[in-house]
Amino acid sequence: MSRKIHFLASNAEDAQTALRRLVHSYGQSRMDQADVIVPLGGDGFMLSTLHKTQGMGAPVYGMNQGTVGFMMNEYAEADLLARIDAAEQATIHPLRMQVTCRDGSVSSALAINEVSLLRAGPQAAKLRIAINGKLRLDPLVCDGVMVSTPAGSTAYNYSAHGPILPIDANILALTAVAAFRPRRWRGALLPMDAQIVIDVLEPAKRAVSATADSTEVRHVQKVEIGIESSVTHHLLFDSGHSLEERLLREQFV
Repeated sequence: MSRKIHFLASNAEDAQTALRRLVHSYGQSRMDQADVIVPLGGDGFMLSTLHKTQGMGAPVYGMNQGTVGFMMNEYAEADLLARIDAAEQATIHPLRMQVTCRDGSVSSALAINEVSLLRAGPQAAKLRIAINGKLRLDPLVCDGVMVSTPAGSTAYNYSAHGPILPIDANILALTAVAAFRPRRWRGALLPMDAQIVIDVLEPAKRAVSATADSTEVRHVQKVEIGIESSVTHHLLFDSGHSLEERLLREQFV
């Protein structure tokens, strides 16, 4: 089957070399006319590509030209069209972060991996957490806390000892970073449709920043987090190496 492909690459030398070779072999379609988008880089570049192409509808088949490449396929130039045709698809939705700052300003951003709140000064963060309008933790004193999607559960969430979530688990991970009170509180599993509100207590004394993937907001007063079901990303993975399989395999490394 003939497919229109749009290739794009990170600034890394290897990725730029791969871009030139692939465009020479398969051509280069306009992004808005492509049947499939092929980013060349690492996981960070994959995330930026997904944010950049949201709403276009074309699935994304990444090839690793970075370091880890958990969300990428193995790089190979041969038989690319056949690999894309045989690929398995994963459908994911991002989180929406809405932040109210100390000066009253409000901003929002989407996160494919996680929304994280981290202390932005020498004092530990002091937070109050409500789920679906019900107060659940008051206070949480910690270095930070994050809400992770299944797709992002092997990233920062896993490094903070949060759980790896199956891609179709329909749950979110709420994970603490270095919790001091309650001592060693590790977090909770929440339904995918949970509405999470995190208030920053004593924000002038205990400054906190909030980050959705790579979009950071400082001087945070309150963060509201929930799944953005109106935005859908379609990721393609080589047959036998689906995102579900990768998440499962990661737990047995």
